[in-house]
Amino acid sequence: MIRAIFLPLLALTLLSGCAGGGGGAIGGGRTVVEGAGPEELLKLRAGPGLGFRVVLGLPDGTALYRRDCVTEMGQLWCRVSLAEAPGITGYVSADYLSDE
Repeated sequence: MIRAIFLPLLALTLLSGCAGGGGGAIGGGRTVVEGAGPEELLKLRAGPGLGFRVVLGLPDGTALYRRDCVTEMGQLWCRVSLAEAPGITGYVSADYLSDE
């Protein structure tokens, strides 16, 4: 009985930790790049991990829509799309995302 309640609750908690607030896609929300630094760009990657090719670099302040997140090698990666160009999608480290 406890297991039947605990597992769905755990799944919901994990999903909501990445969901963010606001509009956007189901399970996601609007977010911005923060913490890359004035001279650096956050790498938008083709997949969730450092081994995937870099699609493009995103400066601080870039508006994104967060879709869903996964953990790879102990790092949380979120699938995002650019707010200004929703057809451009990829994965970024969740460490550099801040809810608007």
